[in-house]
Amino acid sequence: MTLPSSVNEIVAGIAPISADWRTRAEARTAELAIPPRALGRLHHLAEQMCAIQRSLTPAIDRKTVLVLAGDHGVARKAVSAFPQEVTMAMVQAFLVGGGGINAIARHVGADVYVADMGIISEIDHAACTNNGHLLISKIAAGTDDISEGPAMTRANAELALLTGFAHATRLINGGCDVLGTGDMGIANTTPSAAIGAAIVGTGLEEMVGRGTGLDDEGLAHKKAVIAQALEVNQPDAQDGVDVLAKVGGFEIGGIAGLILACAFHRKPVVVDGFISTAGALIAAALCPAAQGYMFAGHCSEEPGHKLMLAHLGLAPILDLGMRLGEGTGGAMAMSVIEGALKVFKEVMTLEEAGVTSN
Repeated sequence: MTLPSSVNEIVAGIAPISADWRTRAEARTAELAIPPRALGRLHHLAEQMCAIQRSLTPAIDRKTVLVLAGDHGVARKAVSAFPQEVTMAMVQAFLVGGGGINAIARHVGADVYVADMGIISEIDHAACTNNGHLLISKIAAGTDDISEGPAMTRANAELALLTGFAHATRLINGGCDVLGTGDMGIANTTPSAAIGAAIVGTGLEEMVGRGTGLDDEGLAHKKAVIAQALEVNQPDAQDGVDVLAKVGGFEIGGIAGLILACAFHRKPVVVDGFISTAGALIAAALCPAAQGYMFAGHCSEEPGHKLMLAHLGLAPILDLGMRLGEGTGGAMAMSVIEGALKVFKEVMTLEEAGVTSN
């Protein structure tokens, strides 16, 4: 299959999830030998999966998390409690199986892949034991400082989207049933909050959080930097590519492209936390139909995450006070989705259980 050559071509190839298959799934749920919808949102998760896969036997046997990594020029403005070198160090940790995402992925039976979308440093391949799961697609050595001008050119924003789409398509063609989004990039809560403020339209007091653990003074400074970025760049909320180019990040664009790929190929995507949801906002701005393929893995401790999810009409599967990123919350949520599918397919119907209405 030839990959689409433009974002417009991707969007044109995305169809909404099937209302007919959702109706069929709801009918089967109504026949289960349990009180009506007694398992709450588990039923909704299974029915959405039926609508995505157009099947009454949906499955997510092959689970994959793709962690997209990139650095940010705005990190020079001291908006993070950690130095920028941590981005590359953590990517190498993922590639030896030592990150938080690796532990949770092993628990839920998911593979972990990492894509270098724009890390400043070069990865030390000799120090990595899982180079086969490293996808090199560096667009540039970090973005420009969004408080001084656009993060990237519009051409590079489109390239980030197409690159994320291509990576996800490769994994889907390799047999992946469900993809989880992951991120790594010091200071990436700053562009994510800028994207959230631009698209959701809320104030910075509600959207901006402490990220890696800023104190009150650091938080106030971070808000001022984001306010300056929005003033300098004036992103157009109706144009997802414009928002990405002006205040985004290479890995955020890659996440948006991954989400569009799942919608294009009719596969579910489990969106992780604050940064991943910034990518989901970009994807939904480009193609509202993509929202039907999204599951919100969890609700982050970042205050703006609830506002982002509400804008997308997504209810988080988990709410555990997590704020690590990496894809950890999304990966953990995959086990809940899997449980919902087992209920849908394995619980007897009233007829199978020998229950009659007489």
